[in-house]
Order: sequence, then C-alpha cells, then structure tokens
Amino acid sequence: MPLAGNPYPITRSELIPAQRYYDETFYRAEVEHLWPHVWQMACRLETIPNVGDWVEYTNVGKSVLVVRTKDGVKAYQNHCRHRGVPIAGGSGNAHGNCAKSGFICPFHGWRWNMDGESTFVYGKQLFSDDLLDQGELALKPVRCETWGGCAFINHDMNAPSLKDSMGPVLDRLDAHGMSNVRSEWWFATELPANWKIAMEAFMEGYHVMMTHPQLQRSVPGLYNARYGNETGGIGLPIDPDQTVEDNIRAQIDNLKLLGSGMAGMVHAKEIEIAEQLGPDNPDLQLPPTVAEAVPVWFGLVQDAIARKLKERGENVPDLNAVCVSDPVNAVEYLFPHYFLLPFFTSYASYRIRPLGPEKCLFEIWSLTHFPEGQEPEPPMEPTVLPYDSQDFPMIPRQDYSNIPIQQKGLHSEGFEFMRLAKDVEGLISNYQRLIDAYIAGEPGAKLAAANRKLGGNFDGPILDLEI
Repeated sequence: MPLAGNPYPITRSELIPAQRYYDETFYRAEVEHLWPHVWQMACRLETIPNVGDWVEYTNVGKSVLVVRTKDGVKAYQNHCRHRGVPIAGGSGNAHGNCAKSGFICPFHGWRWNMDGESTFVYGKQLFSDDLLDQGELALKPVRCETWGGCAFINHDMNAPSLKDSMGPVLDRLDAHGMSNVRSEWWFATELPANWKIAMEAFMEGYHVMMTHPQLQRSVPGLYNARYGNETGGIGLPIDPDQTVEDNIRAQIDNLKLLGSGMAGMVHAKEIEIAEQLGPDNPDLQLPPTVAEAVPVWFGLVQDAIARKLKERGENVPDLNAVCVSDPVNAVEYLFPHYFLLPFFTSYASYRIRPLGPEKCLFEIWSLTHFPEGQEPEPPMEPTVLPYDSQDFPMIPRQDYSNIPIQQKGLHSEGFEFMRLAKDVEGLISNYQRLIDAYIAGEPGAKLAAANRKLGGNFDGPILDLEI
C-alpha cells in the first residue's frame, strides 16, 4: 500500500520499484520532502577564496548564494525582497565578488551587503514603513557548513548538523587529507536519466567485470575474490601460477588504468612513484607468495608516495598510518548526492542533481594536493560535454554508456523492480529507504542516525536502518 505522499514505497528491501525512477508524482515527493531537508554540496571553497566572493548554487528550482564574508562562509536565498528577482546570477552557476558593490537587484536597484543586510531601497518614501523593516528586508539565510574543502547548504534550519548527519565517515576522510585537496579540473554533462539511476552506477563494484573489463582483466584476483571466479567467459579467472613479479606488474598496470580512466582517483605523480617500486627494481624485496607480497608492496608504495610528496611540500597524510586508523572505501557516498573516490592521496568526486524525473546533471572533479603557494587557479565553471563525448576519461565514459539505456529499459512493461544482491548492492537499498523516510516525515534525529550508517557502505550489505 502507498504510504502518505509516497506512491511507490519500498516494501521489500531487495526490490526497488521501477516507477521511482521516472514517475512524476514520486519525483515531486522528492522535491517537496527530500531536497529541502538534506545537506547538499554547494561549491568547492577554493572558488570563493576572498572576502566577498560568491557562487550561485541551484537545485530543483531553488537558487542559493554562497558567500565568503569576514565572519566565514554564509548562504542566502537568491531573491530580491521586493519582487523576487534573483539578486545575483540567475543562470544557475554564476560567480562574482560583492565586497565593493554588494548585491544589486537588476530590476529596481535594491541592494544588500555580503552579510545579507539591506543597504539601499530606491524610492523608499513610496512604501509603507512596515514593509521596509530591516529584519524583513534582510536576505533569507540558508544553513551553511563547511567540510572537506566544500560548502554544504541545507534549507531546513532545524535539521541535524552536517557532522551529525554524515557521521564518522567525515572524520575518516579528513584523516586522509580531504580538507587539503584542490580541484584540477571540473567536467559536467546532462544525462537522460533519473538522478538516482546515475548515482547507483557508483554504489557497487559488481559492475566492473562487464562495464570496465580492462580493470577486471588487469587484476582478476581483486574482483573475483569479491564477486566470484565464474565470469561467464567474459572476465579472466584467477591465475594460481602467477608469479609475484607478474602480479606486481599487473598492479602497476591497474594503477595506470585507474589513472588514465579516472584521473583524480590515482594521480600521475603517484603512478610515477609506484613505478619506481616495480619488479625490476633491484632493491625491492618481497615475500615469496602473491598473498603475502601484494600487501607488503602496497605498504611500500604508500610509504614512498607520502614521503616523496611531503618532500615536494604537499600536506599529505601518512598513508600507511591512516589506512589502519581511519580506513576508507574505494567509494564513499555522502547522502544524498555527493561521492568521493579516494585511493592514495588524490580523489575523484561526483555531484549529481536532478533536472526532472528523467534527466540529471552529473559533475566530476579531479582533486589533489599542491605545495603551498603553488596551487593553480581553480576551475570556476565546469567544462560541459555531451555524455557520449570522447573527452571524458574512460571509466565515466563507460558508465555513461549504460546509464541512458538503463533509463529506457525501466519503461519496459514487464520490468517491475530492481532486484538487488543483498550483500554487495545494499547501499542502493539503504539510501532509497532513507529517501522513503524523508518522504514519510520521520524525525530529524532518526533520519540522521540512518544516514550515518551509509558511510562505508559501498559494496556493502542491506542494513537495518531502524526507520
């Protein structure tokens, strides 16, 4: 039976109704009951380095201005208190600096400073005094918190904090240097697919064997140990006779594939260091079996990367130490729409925003460390490409080849549900059921407690969210 306001609730955790990905009524339920109450990644902080710098963030019809003020980063609803015209931007992805001029409405010239205070009303004698009360004229604030080099906004002034909502995964990522990385590049594309379809492609590694065959074939032991050695003749089996030297070559080849295929996830500077510890290095001493040698080799590589990048002036963590104290997954998901893909010291990151029931905006950043004073100018706007552009790195290009056709397949008359593997596709079920809890109006504390369980859930099981 449909729950109040939810035409297609999840009634069994392993089955996700197909209509949730295209039904207009369900989409409206998300717009009205989910997005106004969640923490959304609004911008990278390096795009607003100076006092007065601002960027416009838009999602599901709401425009927000994120501003660096003398007192920190603040956010405001982007509308003139006179007749509703956006006071800055309006394109959805604008940026500028308001330190000298303030925000000036392009319609009648009303003005505000960076703290949201009204500083000028043209022809104020024309208005009733009570309509010009300073408190009423002030820009409407939006909650804004910073973490991990980003500003996050929430339209719900009573929602639990960002830290309370996301939980310990933020601390683990911080230990890996998340707050110190900066963006190298920023791509975006419009996908003809529901925003959730686009996200779910990155919630499990089960698809790698077929979608990214180059990765499975380079290190079949990694994927077959997780998903099974029987690949239907598509992937490679584990070679029980592989030598340590050949396995290390394969590990390096896999790093190169991840670097060329995803850029930020494994950076070229890290691959260069790893290659110096290849099997041809006469000083490399490894145990005699693959099972013993691979973790030892990765420990040597992580030590070398951390040490050499620190020598260059980069503020990177001790990788071997944080992998023990604060382990992170290959993909970490911050509900509802932000992903981080750490490997060594660099990251890829994704942000997905709905543009309607069957269209979304998908953005990718490459994030890495730089020596202090040598940081490049950040990209202020994404390079927008068609989703089938060959200019995308290989890995997202491969994923993008599936997403649009999957959206079409959902409309097939006989397709009722997503059927999920309970042990490795659990994150899909878990975040979808959290959406249901938002639509149902569950208390903020319960929503935050369920949200915290999503940290570290990539490739993980279906959980009892207690909602």
